Amino acid sequence: MIWPFLATLAAYLIGSLSFAVIVSRAMGLADPRSYGSGNPGATNVLRSGSKAAAIVTLLLDAAKGWLPVVLAQAFGADFGLGAGTQALAGLAAFLGHLYPVFFRFQGGKGVATALGVLLAFEPLLALATLLTFAIIVVFFRYVSLASMVAAVFAPAYYLLGDGVAWTASGYKTLALMAMGVLLIWRHRENIRRLLAGTESKLGSKKK
Repeated sequence: MIWPFLATLAAYLIGSLSFAVIVSRAMGLADPRSYGSGNPGATNVLRSGSKAAAIVTLLLDAAKGWLPVVLAQAFGADFGLGAGTQALAGLAAFLGHLYPVFFRFQGGKGVATALGVLLAFEPLLALATLLTFAIIVVFFRYVSLASMVAAVFAPAYYLLGDGVAWTASGYKTLALMAMGVLLIWRHRENIRRLLAGTESKLGSKKK
């Protein structure tokens, strides 16, 4: 049972790399935790005025959710790592982003990392969820709202695709549901601002 534990631990440590902070430092930008929403994520990095930094952050945050799952899928058979470990690896990477051990457990909200996990689970699932996210952003311009809607729809899409586009795993279903609940919980302040009508829209600069 040591290999599933090590795979899960490694996934958490990879997820704990806060690329919003790392990329900002490398590009000579202010710490994203010091302005805007204070969230170390791509959306807040965008408020620095550097689209390049935001894009790099987005891609790397997604990659750290994708990589542990893909590695478990590619090499898992040799070490007894099945669907359960793959699901745990994805969830652990997501938790690492939310509560990074290298950054005093003060992480982001996990949207990009969750997308990376979805991409590793099922590419079509990631595409459907991303399209849902994009539709909400286009019509309402609230990234937070789009993120929460996508978090609800992701496990629903996964179950609906069972037997049609893929064979759903119970472990992965639970992981998707757990990530959805945690993502919404991490957006609780955004929910309050949405209800109060004070949430920042995409493209606006938050003081």
